[in-house]
Amino acid sequence: MTNEKILVIEDEKNILELIKYNLEHEGFQVLTASKGRMGLELALRGSSSLVILDLMLPELSGLDICKTLRQNPKTRTIPIIMLTAKGTEADKVVGLELGADDYITKPFSPRELIARVKAVLRRSQEIPKKEFLKIGTIELDISKHELRLKTRPVEVTAKEFELLRILMSSSGRVLTREVLLSKVWGYENSINIETRTVDMHITQLRKKLGNESRRITTVKSVGYRFDGD
Repeated sequence: MTNEKILVIEDEKNILELIKYNLEHEGFQVLTASKGRMGLELALRGSSSLVILDLMLPELSGLDICKTLRQNPKTRTIPIIMLTAKGTEADKVVGLELGADDYITKPFSPRELIARVKAVLRRSQEIPKKEFLKIGTIELDISKHELRLKTRPVEVTAKEFELLRILMSSSGRVLTREVLLSKVWGYENSINIETRTVDMHITQLRKKLGNESRRITTVKSVGYRFDGD
């Protein structure tokens, strides 16, 4: 039994039981909720190491729960993996913009779920090596977890921040989507994970960087490169 406690908020009984069984088989402690309000109440206690959150829930949606958790100082840094049966990119983007660390589209394999849970937990526990990065008007304060553009703070999600950190730290080098999945999300077998996750985060990051987004270059069929001065 590990010290990691996972909260699963899912209203489909068979999926909830499947997730609970596989997490407990890996040694995690598992809390469950099948309704939005109860799930939020459990999450706000702040005792969970990670939350697996369904998008469509009775009483309170997963998006509302995610937004509330990210606004609360006690739960702001708890990693969130969203589950969604919706295949549209818009739903995933909204979840990521609200602060979800990752998403999984139903149906999914238990093996993939466990890989993502372990990866997100591993990344959340790592301590960045560099304290400050600056290229052009982009300033990344690692210790304070702040992004500033022309000295003005820019709000980004945890994964957007980490993605930018990796790109800036490797300025001038082309990083494949698989490498970014491994470094940012921590996936050991990243080639088997949906690389669209990287593209969606890059899209959102570019929007927030404004004119400086030109520094993130897409290398066709390969990945991305961050261009310095």
